Amino acid sequence: MSTHVDDYLLDHGPDDADITSHDTYTRGVPHATFTRLRETDPIHWTEEADGSGFWSILRYDDALEVSRDVETFTSTGGIRLEEMDAEESEARRTMMELDPPDHTRYRRLVSKGFTRRRVESYEAQIRELAIEVIEDALSEREFDFVHAIAEQLPMRMLGRMLGTSDADGHKLVAWGDALLGNTDPDFTDFPVDLTDTEQFRMVPFRSPASIQIFQWAQVQAERRRAEPTDDVISQLLEPASDGVPLTDHEFNNFVTLLVAAGNDTTRYTMTHGLWTLMNHPGLWDAWKADPSLTLTAVDEILRTSAVTMHFRRTATRDIEMRGKQIRAGDKIVIWFNSANHDAEGFERPFRFDLAREKNDHMAFGRNGPHLCLGAWLARMEVRLVFEELMKRIDRFEPNGDVQFLRSNFIAGIKHLPVKVVA
Repeated sequence: MSTHVDDYLLDHGPDDADITSHDTYTRGVPHATFTRLRETDPIHWTEEADGSGFWSILRYDDALEVSRDVETFTSTGGIRLEEMDAEESEARRTMMELDPPDHTRYRRLVSKGFTRRRVESYEAQIRELAIEVIEDALSEREFDFVHAIAEQLPMRMLGRMLGTSDADGHKLVAWGDALLGNTDPDFTDFPVDLTDTEQFRMVPFRSPASIQIFQWAQVQAERRRAEPTDDVISQLLEPASDGVPLTDHEFNNFVTLLVAAGNDTTRYTMTHGLWTLMNHPGLWDAWKADPSLTLTAVDEILRTSAVTMHFRRTATRDIEMRGKQIRAGDKIVIWFNSANHDAEGFERPFRFDLAREKNDHMAFGRNGPHLCLGAWLARMEVRLVFEELMKRIDRFEPNGDVQFLRSNFIAGIKHLPVKVVA
């Protein structure tokens, strides 16, 4: 029974796609375009209709270099393609838009809740939640995997870490969708490139959902100040390493970041994984027959899904890369989805291999100051969902059209209709 397929993609997309257009990604990631650029122009200048243009970083080694060199490639100018003036940048700043040592100060506030050891202590609780979610879903033989399973576990676990109820969790999901899906009309009434969002330019993601989260966060803060608990919100209210607590504004923005990052990316990773396994049922059978493949299989799902497709940096000085002259102030965009499919970083990058041993992917960044805080939690949630599914069913079959998120930032499958096979 083979543990791999040589080309896991049913469609690599066009080789001349506009990688800046949100509409491009409603048909899936245009891997053929990224492959062409990676092979012919790996430091590629990309024009923007409504921006200054940017350098696309497409190869694995270059992506590592830019991610790690925070002195040359700063996050303080923003992490998305959107250009903001100084007032907007300051108003919307989160830990993601900071470099060390400021980034480190924020990160330390909550990092103890996301260490590998702390996350491993959650396993029994997360498995119990996974079983409950899966068995609820399997009461039906046909359902949307995204809504029935993939969004439920991360949402409920995030709620527990924040110290809130499942009822609040449903609100957090809707708000998180509106933030990371702020270009998709299915998730917001104010898609940023289709409507006038000037009134929201001073809040994160230029989204009214941020205002709702701010209001909710302040209620939670008042409760924790009156009665501190052992949860992430209480940790945020404690003084930082310099003895100075976060301001209300900093606290609100931090909570907004946790809501945006704590659900959607893990949900879409699970969904991409199942989509691949349904397209290649032999992979599901091989994994189900050999549970020892689980750890490498989860990392292969993370590599190939690359849900956060890019992060932006800004050059702080003139620098040459692969013969291209990058100027101070230029926007730099690290395409993680491209780096994760670079033949210089991965042998046979479009082979999906459940047993891939060398897999230093960039789904979470890589060993720099901006390494994803929730990396170990996401790995565990993905692992436990597939472990518990494989105990209960033979496999899933497609049961309708897959629908992709309208976003050049997040590679999301927002609907995946499935049918349960015994």
